[in-house]
Amino acid sequence: MFADACHVIRIPNVLTIAGSDPSGGAGIQADLKTFAAFQVFGCAVITALTCQNSLTVGNVHVPPPEFVREQLQTLLADVKIGSIKVGMVATASIAETVANVLIEWKRQNTGSIVVDPVMVSKSGCRLVDDTAAEAIKRHLIPLAVVITPNLHEAGVLLSREVPSDRDAMSAAARELLGLGCQAVVVKGGAAENLPALDVYVDHRQLALLEGYRLASRHDHGTGCTFSAGISAGLALGLTKLEATHRAKAFVAAAMSAAVRRVRVGSGHQPLFHGYATAAVE
Repeated sequence: MFADACHVIRIPNVLTIAGSDPSGGAGIQADLKTFAAFQVFGCAVITALTCQNSLTVGNVHVPPPEFVREQLQTLLADVKIGSIKVGMVATASIAETVANVLIEWKRQNTGSIVVDPVMVSKSGCRLVDDTAAEAIKRHLIPLAVVITPNLHEAGVLLSREVPSDRDAMSAAARELLGLGCQAVVVKGGAAENLPALDVYVDHRQLALLEGYRLASRHDHGTGCTFSAGISAGLALGLTKLEATHRAKAFVAAAMSAAVRRVRVGSGHQPLFHGYATAAVE
């Protein structure tokens, strides 16, 4: 017997706008797994196709901006989206295209936008050129409820190096608020001299989010998973800080759970997003 429609509680739809990782550890694939773990429904618009495995990223195919726009407009014309996560946008023209569509979306919707400014890897490898980085800074970040730069990306956005200590990260997070977003999480995952520290700042409070640093190679896609978790939490009605705490806990649990259960290739390993208890408790 079908449940009475009046008593159905519908889960939020959450959209990721990002690149594809065929190895399944990061990008669109990690975002959709995270959404499922948080028990929201994931939709996806792809901004880039990568040739990628656990060891390397090879060729990247970037679709025309017009096709990215058409993906977005077609989806948003039909599907009510509760929250949007923006990840990799490989070119300035795609960043501007995405921003223009999201400006129109915000005029008619109350959902949240989370921007993970994917510009520099944890190891310091530059992933986009200066033009694309500037477009992300000017067009996408001002639309965001939360942005989640790592230390290197915070440095690019501020045009200076951000040292890996609490005071410097806190100062950088406060300064990044000036770019127009509502909250900033500066991720310290690449800083080996700290615990797993992230610094959260909004216009009312600062919070130091400390955790255990796991000595593990299961770190592929942690940033994507973290920002997707925040987006899912916001869609579920959590505050910005609550969503950040929940996403951080999920990343730690999924990293730990992957150690004995997941093996993908011979390089850096993904998380085990199927470990969902941390997301729904």
